[in-house]
Amino acid sequence: MMPHPGPAIHTRFSPPAPTVFDGGVIWVFLAFTVVAAGSALLVYRPVRKEPIAVATFLGAWLVGELPVHVAVVVLAGTAALGDEVSPHGPVWWLSLVLGILATVAYVGLAVSAHRSAGLVHGALDSAAGGPIDADGIDLAPAWLSWWRVVLAVPFRFGGIRRIRNLDYTGDGIYRHKLDVIVRRADPPTGAPVMVYIHGGAWVIGDKREQGVPMLHELVQRGWVCVAINYRLSPKATWPDHIVDCKRALAWVRANIHEYGGDPSFLAVSGGSAGGHLSALAALTPNVPEWQPGFEDADTSVDACIPFYGVHDMTGSPEAEGAHGHGLIELLEKRVMKLPYVDNTPTYDGASPDQRITPDAPPFFVVQGTNDTLVPPQVGRRFASRLAATSTSPVAYLELPRTQHAFDVLVSIRSRQTSLGAVRFLEGVRSRAERPPATAESMDSGRDDDRPDDANHGGVLDTGQSF
Repeated sequence: MMPHPGPAIHTRFSPPAPTVFDGGVIWVFLAFTVVAAGSALLVYRPVRKEPIAVATFLGAWLVGELPVHVAVVVLAGTAALGDEVSPHGPVWWLSLVLGILATVAYVGLAVSAHRSAGLVHGALDSAAGGPIDADGIDLAPAWLSWWRVVLAVPFRFGGIRRIRNLDYTGDGIYRHKLDVIVRRADPPTGAPVMVYIHGGAWVIGDKREQGVPMLHELVQRGWVCVAINYRLSPKATWPDHIVDCKRALAWVRANIHEYGGDPSFLAVSGGSAGGHLSALAALTPNVPEWQPGFEDADTSVDACIPFYGVHDMTGSPEAEGAHGHGLIELLEKRVMKLPYVDNTPTYDGASPDQRITPDAPPFFVVQGTNDTLVPPQVGRRFASRLAATSTSPVAYLELPRTQHAFDVLVSIRSRQTSLGAVRFLEGVRSRAERPPATAESMDSGRDDDRPDDANHGGVLDTGQSF
């Protein structure tokens, strides 16, 4: 009888036996790298048509704005998961290649975001009406340090004071409250004022959530900033939203001196629906039908910076309707609550690009080329019409590979656009303090600097294929 063999002895040259654990990890490895590569692809090649456009935004927004963070996670995850799997079969190699390609793609996005600085200054240099320069102003970051970009979430910390929930109508409801934001050290006196209007498709959103990187940078430079709430649909019906914004502007002009602000220079900004409301407020000062009960209040502003604003409320195929009919459906059902076909004057009147006059204040219009919620055609057309009509400076910035809501986090890109906003605002302030230019000098300056409709509707040529 043959003796029973003992346990097998593996030499150092023997490959370890596959395990059930290995079998599970290889599929986790593959799923991880597929998601990483797929998200990168959505940033580079967004799907713009509705209803997929919304899903594209959700899949591409965060990874597109934090490419360095994501590249580190993808590289670390690829290395860790790949090391756990043996032997190295076809699925392992596929996962490894996808992980490497995704990492390289995110590094490319970081490089693109870094180049935003040049595009910002190029847009302000080539503004209609001549370059917008902040002479004598130090444009080095006051709040937007690099460590805040690493942290990404725009925490307030101790240097900034937020005075919350001031009632600007006196009725006590939360949607009629605003926050005043000032720096703690060396509190401002006689400071310029920025009012920020949040976005959210006129149905969601809050004054605490958006535009924070820009607001904090301005506050640390001595500005007084105000973030407002307004009534939201479907409970509110148009024009409740713009009426509330104008009530807030009237309150600021009457009361901001108590918080160190000087309303002699009052700017307004906002993103998405807030970009729409800020632009509309800037273009319709003291319109009586939108100031019921406060018709005599001054609601004019001195500058406007709309980010990815909805400047067309008609769903025109050349502008907001380029991605589909979702906007009109939303407005008809929840915001206007009126059919577009029978009420076109209402929709036209609510469109900033239909309210442009020669008396429009200075504008710095900011848009992302890859925005899947507000087509870039909207910003291009609005800026082109402004430049053709307004006697004030108009700058248009279009950022390559940039999604909607890019300025919510502290990112490489939002850092540069926030500093660009500083240059624009301080430049406009310095222009306002100079003696007025003659008509001849303004005409000669605008001929060379006005955006050309043939060049993407007045867009600074970034080298992107639109």
